[in-house]
Amino acid sequence: MLHPVGKLPAAVYWRRRLLLLTLLLAVLGGAAWLGVTLLAGRDGASGASSTAGSSRPVPALERVVPSLSAVATPTPPLVAPPADAVVTAAAVPDPVAGGPCTDDMLGLEVRSPGTAAVGSKPTFELLVSNVSAVPCVRALDKGLQELLLFDLSGNRIWGSNDCFPETSSDPRTLAPGEVVAIPLVWGGLTSEPTCTAARANPGPGDYVVRGRLDTKVSPDAPLTLG
Repeated sequence: MLHPVGKLPAAVYWRRRLLLLTLLLAVLGGAAWLGVTLLAGRDGASGASSTAGSSRPVPALERVVPSLSAVATPTPPLVAPPADAVVTAAAVPDPVAGGPCTDDMLGLEVRSPGTAAVGSKPTFELLVSNVSAVPCVRALDKGLQELLLFDLSGNRIWGSNDCFPETSSDPRTLAPGEVVAIPLVWGGLTSEPTCTAARANPGPGDYVVRGRLDTKVSPDAPLTLG
């Protein structure tokens, strides 16, 4: 190997060996470079594919209009009502036994004969009752009692205190459910509060009688004059 033998000079054989060795080294180096290039390309492709898989392209509509899940709806703050808007129901005190009878504790009604002749002197009754659950005191003074006669148009025809007012002091203790009947007589003539106008018999027709005990007013009772 080291001492070539042949017809040609030894230098020729040495050059051939060097050329063959150079070609062999070139083939081995090219193969190594190709292998490294292929491995590097495969790693880059796998990294690019994983990156592409992890991030999807954003549709054009989502770039313009955000999705509903991404929009946070603001929660309105809780506003406490103003202090003056809180209305507290006033407690109604219970009736006190032996105290004064308020209007709410009383019932007031006029008992009418229903019909009467023109010019007659019918008698009415003012019925005062205690509708509460406790006894109470109410003044039944004559000056606090009144009957009024009206026609159906609302014109005042007569008042029991117009021409013959009476005075008295009559504080009365009313038991629960007790009814006091106070008779009042009408003279059959018209009147007005000063009792200065001429008095006359009202004509036949339908009228109503309304009672009053101080600040308590009764419903109207019918009266027909014939």
